[in-house]
Amino acid sequence: MQASSWQVYGQTLNSRMFIGTALYSSPQIMLEAIKASGAEVITVSLRRQSAEQAQSGQQFWQMIESLGCHLLPNTAGCYSVKEAVSTARLARELFETDWIKLEVMGDSYNLQPDPFALVEATRTLIAEGFKVFPYCTDDLVLCQRLADLGCEVLMPWGAPIGTGQGLLNPYALTTLRKRLPEMTLLVDAGIGKPSDAVQAMEMGYDGILLNTAVAEALEPAVMAQAFAQAINAGRLAYEGGIMPKRDNAKPSTPTLDQPIWQQHVS
Repeated sequence: MQASSWQVYGQTLNSRMFIGTALYSSPQIMLEAIKASGAEVITVSLRRQSAEQAQSGQQFWQMIESLGCHLLPNTAGCYSVKEAVSTARLARELFETDWIKLEVMGDSYNLQPDPFALVEATRTLIAEGFKVFPYCTDDLVLCQRLADLGCEVLMPWGAPIGTGQGLLNPYALTTLRKRLPEMTLLVDAGIGKPSDAVQAMEMGYDGILLNTAVAEALEPAVMAQAFAQAINAGRLAYEGGIMPKRDNAKPSTPTLDQPIWQQHVS
């Protein structure tokens, strides 16, 4: 059974996984993993290429186009508002899409987003008609500011990029879901194993963005399929209604109004 479809900036999607294209050991392995994931949205980043790299770069884009997925360009590696905005404008021209995963890093050690620069860049890009997917921390006030600017999607981290630490602050993520009930929320970064994805989806998150956990697996295609099933299971559990935790035991077979069976001894 597949979880219900959902809307992302007016686009109907069936898969709740977004998948990245970096870190794979070969283009063929990347293709196999993306196909196995069933993802309908692929994140891609711009690279400054030399003339010698132009041909291989063209081959890469032809492979991406053959998948027929929605492209979500990102501004990975940008450390200033100016650089992020310029990269977003270039991405829109090259990929012919208003979608942009906005990353503005503030620290090179843990790659934490710069909240001040992120808000400023978001304001500029939304004014220019971009549909912004901001990569942000799990700070409630920051997320509220981004929502107020007009973002329909937010992508808070579970943990720093590439760490595989899982959901380091479930309380903060749960708070975001409760306080922003109408916002589309995806956990982006830090997911290391399928059970991390299940946990986020059971909280009511709408989707998961993955890259490192799949690309660096021993068998990326197998891991991509594992994540796809985990994300679907977590969403189905949320839609089905997860039972609340209780302090006291509750019998699964109540005795009230039940017949009493007696054993007859001859």
